[in-house]
Amino acid sequence: MFGKFLKIFMATALVLTFALPGLSRADNSAWPKTIKLGFIPTEGAADSAKRARPIAKKLEEALGVKVEIFTASDYNGIITAMANKHIDFAYFGPKSYTEAAEKANAEALVMELNKKGQPGYTGLIIVRKDSGITNMDQAKGKTFAFTDPNSTSGFLVPNVLFARDMKVDPKKYFKEVRFSGSHGASILAVKNHSIEVAATNNIDLDRMIEKGSVSLDDFTIIERSDLIPGAPMAARKDLPESLKAAFAGALLQINDDPEALNVLQNGGYRHTNDADYDIIRYLKRLKKQLAQQ
Repeated sequence: MFGKFLKIFMATALVLTFALPGLSRADNSAWPKTIKLGFIPTEGAADSAKRARPIAKKLEEALGVKVEIFTASDYNGIITAMANKHIDFAYFGPKSYTEAAEKANAEALVMELNKKGQPGYTGLIIVRKDSGITNMDQAKGKTFAFTDPNSTSGFLVPNVLFARDMKVDPKKYFKEVRFSGSHGASILAVKNHSIEVAATNNIDLDRMIEKGSVSLDDFTIIERSDLIPGAPMAARKDLPESLKAAFAGALLQINDDPEALNVLQNGGYRHTNDADYDIIRYLKRLKKQLAQQ
């Protein structure tokens, strides 16, 4: 088991608050004429860009500005783009957000909900159903894929499992360890026999299933984490406060748009703030401490 290290988040989760409607155009004199919105490549850059379109459309309608979508080949590319002010807002994973808050002046505004309306998702470790592997002991000596060094469910959470709960070094425990680059790539790698075991999460697995790329029957889930705080949409902190408030308000309007939610393959958004991701900072410190033991 991953353990109960995320219970703090669930115990202290904020009560849902309601978005203010988008601010009027009279308040936007300091706003950029074009907003650049970045997305980490959870499914690969092309699929992430496609999934961003309902958000871009909603923002253009609510804010009255043009929205350009920006993707990168890895998570760090989005962090770097915000640090260099090449993008204004971004969809991060929890771990990549904490990196962006430190390195790119990022500020969390809203949190992605899962389809049950919960403010989070669960990390998974998957194998092919016909592999004969049913637990982590049987996964020893197999090939393993992390997603990206800045991924929460694809790197941070499984590393805590290996170091704290199993007390193993994945580089020694598995025959080979790779980085796939995206959750979609990890899931397909397991399906296609190029990787035997992979770390991913329930939201991205569901998205791949809904696209028809895989079936749940293709896999056995051999580990499942507790709830991880949902992925945030974040702004550069130096943007006008009126723009950040209007951006958050526009995204919460998506909660009442079934068509957009169908494309996004999530349960909508709720307000969040930086403190909701302190549990991720704790896990990062824990991983570092365990590595030094």
